[in-house]
Amino acid sequence: MLQTFDERNRDLIVNVAGRLSHRDEARVSPFDSVVQGGDAVWEGLRLYGGRIFHLDEHLARLRRSAQALAFADIPPYDEIVEQVRRTLEANGMREDVHIRLTLTRGVKSTSGMDPRLNTTGPTLIVLAEYKSPVYDAAGIRLVTSSVRRSRPDSLDPKIHHNNLLTSILAKIDANVAGADDALMLDDLGFVAETNATNVFLVAGGTVITPTTRACPEGITRAAVLDLCATAGIAADVGDCSLTDVYTADEVFVTGTMGGLTPVVAVDGRRIGTGAPGPVAQGLTAAFAELTATSGTAIAIG
Repeated sequence: MLQTFDERNRDLIVNVAGRLSHRDEARVSPFDSVVQGGDAVWEGLRLYGGRIFHLDEHLARLRRSAQALAFADIPPYDEIVEQVRRTLEANGMREDVHIRLTLTRGVKSTSGMDPRLNTTGPTLIVLAEYKSPVYDAAGIRLVTSSVRRSRPDSLDPKIHHNNLLTSILAKIDANVAGADDALMLDDLGFVAETNATNVFLVAGGTVITPTTRACPEGITRAAVLDLCATAGIAADVGDCSLTDVYTADEVFVTGTMGGLTPVVAVDGRRIGTGAPGPVAQGLTAAFAELTATSGTAIAIG
């Protein structure tokens, strides 16, 4: 599964530190912390009909991540929202848009990893692209990666950081195997997530998702658990082994980039009937209704 270039994005206007410029002219300093050491945090946002889904939750996680990394002078909520609004307005965007929001530690006085070398506040980068859901609604295939998710005493997954090399290495495993994405285990061998999404199983009518011991606390993941509660669907959070995955009635993944997506095979083993199951289909419809009727309105001229 390879995303193709969307012609709607050929002349994108990108926002770097409040400066709006054409995608070919946007510049990040070579002394910026994100270049020097991947020292940044990020969020992925979705724009539906001029509204950003769960914006408050995303910006709260961005702030928590920046605080955990001891960033100085984190931009306030209203300032970030205004930069997002300016970017969307510059591109005339209202629908079918994914926003990559990056906050770096900022520019350093000289190269090096010491945060004391940072002489200015954080750099905010807003990249808004036209991007339809990236996964096939008919279902995707996963392969288990040899790359493990780290535990909190190595690199706490509660920090939504830009160090994505483990995800990239796992994605390479999937590419080589001819799969869509990679299933990643934690250091104990339990399922953590995929290289890009949270994982859900359905077994005996109960929806089960791994703990966030070794994966980020996904915003879409939380929304799906809320939808289960609203619909009266039994849901559980706990450790899941590969055996649980192979024998599940249904498997699906969740994320801002693609919403809810069924998984039809893992490691060459068919999951359930090999087609999207009724629980995933019902939750997909409920999620679509939720995104169509909720979110933070962004005033776009």
